[in-house]
Amino acid sequence: MSAKVFKKTSPNGKLSLYLGKRDYVDHIDNVDSVDGVVLVDPEYLGDRKAYVVMACAFRYGRDDLDVIGLSFRKDIYLATIQVFPPEAGEKPPNTHMQNQLLKKLGPNAHAFHFKIPTNLPCSVTLQPGPDDVGKACGVDFEVKGFCAENLEEKIHKRNSVRLIIRKVQFAPVNTGTVLKADTTRQFMMSDKPLRLEASMTKEVHYHGEAIGVTIKINNETNKIVKKVKVTIEQLTDVVLYSLDKYTKIVLNEEFADTVNGNSTFEKTYNVTPLLTNNREKRGLALDGKLKHEDTNLASTTLLRPGLDKEVLGILVSYKLKVNLMVSRGGILGDLTASDVGVELPLTLMHPKPVEPVSQEDIVIEEFARQKLKGEKDDEEEQEEKE
Repeated sequence: MSAKVFKKTSPNGKLSLYLGKRDYVDHIDNVDSVDGVVLVDPEYLGDRKAYVVMACAFRYGRDDLDVIGLSFRKDIYLATIQVFPPEAGEKPPNTHMQNQLLKKLGPNAHAFHFKIPTNLPCSVTLQPGPDDVGKACGVDFEVKGFCAENLEEKIHKRNSVRLIIRKVQFAPVNTGTVLKADTTRQFMMSDKPLRLEASMTKEVHYHGEAIGVTIKINNETNKIVKKVKVTIEQLTDVVLYSLDKYTKIVLNEEFADTVNGNSTFEKTYNVTPLLTNNREKRGLALDGKLKHEDTNLASTTLLRPGLDKEVLGILVSYKLKVNLMVSRGGILGDLTASDVGVELPLTLMHPKPVEPVSQEDIVIEEFARQKLKGEKDDEEEQEEKE
């Protein structure tokens, strides 16, 4: 079975970066290592050194706001490897993909390995508004290769090669836990209460999957339940540079089911929160995006116990609410209607994809190289201005 390899070449054509994947999985207690190869033109290298850098950065402002020379990009983590001349010390063994590439590319290719710390945030972007320009706020990762006499030397973009990667989390094995919440409301002029119970059959739901919400109502009052409303909220905590918290409604559906006094009711509603229905909401948290690919609502952030949340940049969680509009009936009753509601935590993620069983050969997917005349490929246009 062949394995895809991603290739990106610097605008000057002197360096090429090869990675076996662009999504690196955070397993909570460890993260996939970033294993790749960089190919360097020996004449261009000369007496200089070749470096590869992996950076995790948090962008908290738009490029068009940078009018007084302030940086709106903060490096959360930076790791550097000198690939040539190779530094002394023990190195991890090369992967099958790296050995295949080194054999194919020859002596001017050099392998590198990065270990992503477990306390770094996942790739998240905040959806820009319709009139916003520049790169969106959020957390992103990149791998960058370049040649220099030392690390203090300023490197022009055309003399370096960059490839955006993502740190992602996938849903844990579903435990099948039934999430349930209930409440009892006592009304004036009514001897008995109204009871509401809401439950979801699963603890973890996948993006694009219908969420089944079962509602049970025991209405022992003389009031009438006029409608049922199901709402899903996305809660985003930007904890790196401030204590900003954003709440965005990503689903709001009303169902005209009536429950008369002294009666019971049970029904399962299927609702699906989708980015398609929330394209215009500025500041909505989305999973990190790669080039032409579309993305989706941000996945729920899973935290390792005892982890310092402030390092994680952006934390995302979801809440599902069920509300009943209860009234006496008639126009006056509707005017004095009250809500009875419950809340449930919602975990929204992607299932872990199936890994290829074997990798007998490699197939290289090459990105268009930026032209020296200033033309940019789609991915370069998303990168930070320097």
